[in-house]
Amino acid sequence: MKKKISLVLFGLLVLLVACNEEDKNQKENVLNETDDMKELVHYYSTANINEENASITSEQLIVTDDEGNEEAVYDLPEDEFFVSIAPFEQQTHPCEIHSLTGCQGEMVQETFDVYIETAEGDVVIDEPMQTEENGFIDLWLPRNETYTVEIKQDGKEVTSEISTFEDDFTCITTMQLS
Repeated sequence: MKKKISLVLFGLLVLLVACNEEDKNQKENVLNETDDMKELVHYYSTANINEENASITSEQLIVTDDEGNEEAVYDLPEDEFFVSIAPFEQQTHPCEIHSLTGCQGEMVQETFDVYIETAEGDVVIDEPMQTEENGFIDLWLPRNETYTVEIKQDGKEVTSEISTFEDDFTCITTMQLS
């Protein structure tokens, strides 16, 4: 009996190591294949990463290990601002700086009509968009602007103002559909 348990535990250990190696290889491929910050951010936002944490401020992508030790810091594009919005009906959490590997929104892989315009009335986005498995819609918007954001789904909607200036929030969890 002990031998069977030992074999099962060994098999699980091998599987966990293999999965971690696969995650590391995928990240290395993303880093080696492109210098595109958007792809790197998308990787951290959508991959199932267990051994690292990634957060994104208005200026940088910061990657740390499980113990909070800084592994890498990447500067974001000078002309684009990353913001992640989690529309919700019932549950949300307070957030200012988005954790690409930790924040979880309520409405997972759901489609919304998203409309975003500048303060001057120029339309930036007017299309259906789907939340990722983390319940967020990831957006890259021009920097140093104020926007009106409208999100609609099944007769419910929410409108909010966001901005993309230095030190603005990258995590928007206040847009409740009603």
